[in-house]
Amino acid sequence: MNSLNEPDSRTPVTILTGFLGSGKTTLLNRILTENHGKRIAVIENEFGEVGVDHELVIGAEEEIFEMNNGCICCTVRGDLIRILGKLMKRKDRFDYILIETTGMADPGPVVQTFFMDDEMKEHLRVDGVVTLVDARHIVQHIDTQSEAQEQIAFADVILLNKVDLVNDDELARLETRIQSMNSEARIVRTQNAAVDMETVLNVGGFDLARALTVDEKFLEPEYPFEYSGVCRLAAGHYQLVLEEGPDPAMSVVAYRLSETEPIPAELERAVEAVVLAFSDDEEVLDTGGTIRPDGTRFRLNLWESELRFILDAPTDGRYVLFTEHHPDEFSARLLDGDTAVSLDHEREYKPDHEHDEAVTSVGITIPGDLDPERLNDWLGNLLRIQGPDIFRMKGVLSIKGAPQRYVFQGVHMLFDGRADRPWGGDERKNTLVFIGRNLDRMELVEGFRECLASA
Repeated sequence: MNSLNEPDSRTPVTILTGFLGSGKTTLLNRILTENHGKRIAVIENEFGEVGVDHELVIGAEEEIFEMNNGCICCTVRGDLIRILGKLMKRKDRFDYILIETTGMADPGPVVQTFFMDDEMKEHLRVDGVVTLVDARHIVQHIDTQSEAQEQIAFADVILLNKVDLVNDDELARLETRIQSMNSEARIVRTQNAAVDMETVLNVGGFDLARALTVDEKFLEPEYPFEYSGVCRLAAGHYQLVLEEGPDPAMSVVAYRLSETEPIPAELERAVEAVVLAFSDDEEVLDTGGTIRPDGTRFRLNLWESELRFILDAPTDGRYVLFTEHHPDEFSARLLDGDTAVSLDHEREYKPDHEHDEAVTSVGITIPGDLDPERLNDWLGNLLRIQGPDIFRMKGVLSIKGAPQRYVFQGVHMLFDGRADRPWGGDERKNTLVFIGRNLDRMELVEGFRECLASA
């Protein structure tokens, strides 16, 4: 594998997918006729005995290969490998490969192809999975068709197409739903699949190191809360005052932090517990109710004119308040008498207020070094048992004794990783994301924590 300091000479591959009628052929025509200067070899897959997709593609100089004897995600993967092998012998005639799948294809096995064969890995790299979503009709399939769910879950870029056929509220709800299924994908609204070519080509979606260079929060997971604020309080009672906001209720969780470590490290441990608290039963508070710092999830009812709640601090110490929505939305402030309490630390989180039962993403961030043997055992067991349900996983790991970061990505039961740039003065920590079906957040966090090396 190339280091970050060397250009990657492998031929980039874009996988273009999307449910039936989402606009894949329209986008393909745009790619083939735009003046982008790339020579593209196209591999098309149509489900059915007689192929017609190639007749719909505008004439272009690019080479088009069609596979019509089955779905690319199952019976013809061997054909895909064969065609890719032939292309590699003629690579002087093109510099990019685009694979268009049938609308009923799971893109996972297609991506797996590039993990399975050493020769493929040596000469080809998956630049990204681009999924088109029909904004008008996807609601009819997103709950019932696993293929539609998997196409969204595997995407690096999602083109929300045909936006002219729905209103702004419908679009906002659909975007929120999609983000709950895949928190890492970039969502771009389009009409007639009109999009800048750089949005779908050379996106570096599967080049994790480059993606992190562009966006250091690329792997930040979603949380059921948006904000946390830390302050030092003397024992007593404080008032949390709010004004009318966009929601008639807001959930909050309060904790007392220990004094043993810096606030960021203390917060990381609190975050894990608060995520679980947000999945538990809530205690409802009307105005005047007391918020206890014991990890209970309180739902603040915000439909009265005067919104004042009590925050109880039983002892002197550092306290943190996690809020479902950002406090600024409600002009919220914590008061000691008439004086605003100053904050020692604030943090915003990527929110996820809607939860899709079928496909979700789980993010984990834990400081420290990993024991490589424990990590290998845990990953081996995890992929053997849950591999079919893990569509994508990716992350940056800190391996004990290794001076470099270790970046990895996986598709179902296949895993690929490599040493990255040195840690240098950066904090050594582990950040990883799982996207899949039936993921147990608590089980994943606890299993990964067991991989930490002993002090």
